[in-house]
Amino acid sequence: MEILLRSCPNFAAKSPVKLGFHRCFGFRTVAISKQSCNVKLRAISRSSEDGSSFVEDVKKNGVLFGAEMDESGSVVGFRLGPQSGDTQVSNTHDNVSDDKKEVIVDDELVQKTYTEVTHHIVFVTSEASPYSKTGGLGDVCGSLPIALAARGHRVMVVTPRYLCGGPSDRKFDSAVDLDCRIKVSCSGGVQEVVFFHEYKAGVDWVFVDHPSFHRPGNPYGDAYGAFGDNQFRFTLLCHAACEAPLVLPLGGHMYGEKCLFLANDWHAGLVPVLLAAKYRPYGVYKDARSIVVIHNLAHQGVEPASTYSNFGLPPEWYGTLGWVFPTWARTHALDTGEAVNILKGAIVTADRILTVSQGYSWEITTPEGGNGLDELLSSRKTVVNGITNGIDVTEWNPSVDEHIPSHYSLDDLSGKTECKIALQRELGLPIRPDCPLIGFIGRLDYQKGIDIILSGTPDLLQDDVQFIMLGSGEKQYEDWMRATEATFKDKFRGWVGFNVPISHRITAGCDILLMPSRFEPCGLNQLYAMRYGTVPVVHATGGLGDTVKTFNPFADEGKGEGTGYVSSTMCYKIP
Repeated sequence: MEILLRSCPNFAAKSPVKLGFHRCFGFRTVAISKQSCNVKLRAISRSSEDGSSFVEDVKKNGVLFGAEMDESGSVVGFRLGPQSGDTQVSNTHDNVSDDKKEVIVDDELVQKTYTEVTHHIVFVTSEASPYSKTGGLGDVCGSLPIALAARGHRVMVVTPRYLCGGPSDRKFDSAVDLDCRIKVSCSGGVQEVVFFHEYKAGVDWVFVDHPSFHRPGNPYGDAYGAFGDNQFRFTLLCHAACEAPLVLPLGGHMYGEKCLFLANDWHAGLVPVLLAAKYRPYGVYKDARSIVVIHNLAHQGVEPASTYSNFGLPPEWYGTLGWVFPTWARTHALDTGEAVNILKGAIVTADRILTVSQGYSWEITTPEGGNGLDELLSSRKTVVNGITNGIDVTEWNPSVDEHIPSHYSLDDLSGKTECKIALQRELGLPIRPDCPLIGFIGRLDYQKGIDIILSGTPDLLQDDVQFIMLGSGEKQYEDWMRATEATFKDKFRGWVGFNVPISHRITAGCDILLMPSRFEPCGLNQLYAMRYGTVPVVHATGGLGDTVKTFNPFADEGKGEGTGYVSSTMCYKIP
C-alpha cells in the first residue's frame, strides 16, 4: 500500500513523495494558527440569511467586519470597518482556498502582513498556555493572541493567576504586580482582586489574582473532583476582565472602551452579560463588541437558580441566564428543574457566536449535539459560525522539535523511524520498526470514546500491533489501562497522566493516531498527527470530519490522495 504525502509549509519539497505503509502517511497543516488569527475575526461579520451584510454597523462603530467569499462560497478574506477618523477600509487575503478547500499559508508572508485598521482585542479565558493548560483551550488562547498581535492588533489576555504550590508556579515569575486593586461585588460580599502583568510576544498577559485561585490541582478541580466554588472563581475573572481595559495603564495607555472581547467557554461567559447589564446602561462600553467562543458545549456552567444573586447582576436580568432542566433530568418529582446557565446567558447577549470548527457549528444546532441549547442556537444561527482551530507550527515542527530524539522532514523521513524505535525503547516495548504502532492521546472519558477502545482492544491486540495510550480521567479507565498493560506486556503501554514531551514523542513515533470521539468540537491531535506524518483514524464528527480526509488510493490517476481515515460510525476496525 502506498500513500501520497503532501508538503506542509515548512518543508521545501515541491513534488509528492511515496512511502510504504509502515512508515509515514502524510504531512499536511490545516488552518495553522497564524492563518487562523484573521480568519477568527471574520466570524463576527457573517452576513444574514437574506445575504445582507453589516455594512451600516461597520460605518457606525468600526468594530464589525465583513467577509469576502470566492465563487464557491468559501471565505477568502475580510474587510475591516474603520472607526470615525481612521484609515479607509482595508482588504487582506492571507490564504487561498482551492476547489478542495485545503488551506495552506505562506508562513513568511503572514509574518510580513499587517492590517491597516487595528483593534483592541481582549481574550478572557480560564487557561492560556504556557501559564495554564488542560487541553485545546489553553493551546488556542496561548497562541492565537500572539498571532493577532503580530498582525498589528493590540491584544490583552486576561486569565487567573493559578498558584498550586508546585514547580508550575514559576511560570508566573516574570509577571509583576501592577499595584492595582479593584473591588468586585458578588456572592453577597465585596472581593478584592489584584492584577499582575507580563508583556511577552507582543501581548499583554494580565493575571487576575485572588486567594480562590491559590490551591493544589488543575484550574477546575483536583483528585476529588471539580471545585465547589468554580462559579464564584470565574465570576471574579469575568468582572476583573471587564474592568481591566478601563483601569490598567499597560504600556502607558489604557485599552479603553472600544474593545473586542473574546469570551472563551462558560468560564468567561459572564463577560457579554456584564457588558449588556452592568456597563452599557450607563454609557460604558457602548462601542465594544463581544464574541462568545464555544470550545465545548457540553460544559455550560449550570448551577441552582438560587445562586443568581452571586453574579452581581441586576435582578431583572435573571431571564438571560435562567434555565429549566427537562423533566427527565430532574433529581426527584418535586424538583422544578430551575437553574442558571452561564453559557446560555453568553449566547443570548454576545454579538457573535463562534465555534472551533464548521462542522461543530452545525452540530450544536441539532438536538443530538446541542446539549439542550440547540433551539436557542438555531434562533441565532445568523450570527453562528465555525472556524477550525490552528496549531503552533513552531512548537509542533518535526524538523526542530526539542522533545523528539531525531528530527525529520518531508525530504528526509529516516528520523521518524528512529523516533519510533526510541519510543519503543523508552516504554519498554519490543523494538520492532516493522510493527504497526498505534497511539492515543487524550482525556479518559465518555466523550473521547474510551469505552469503545476498551471493548475493542482485546481483539485488536490479537493482531501483530503495539498500542500506546497517554491520558488521565475517569478512574475506571485509568485502572483498565494498568490492567491491560499487565496482561499484554509486549503489546500495550498505558501512561496515566499527561506529559508534554511524551505527547510529542508519541505523535512522532506512532504510525497511527486513534481518535474515536463521540463528539469533538475541533480536536488538535489529528492536526499534530498530520503535521508529523502520522495517520489519524477518526470518527466523522465536528472538527475531525472537517480536517481529516479519507485516503483514496484511486484518486489522482492512481497515485492516491488523502490524509487519514474517517469513519461515520464509532465501531470501526483499525486499518
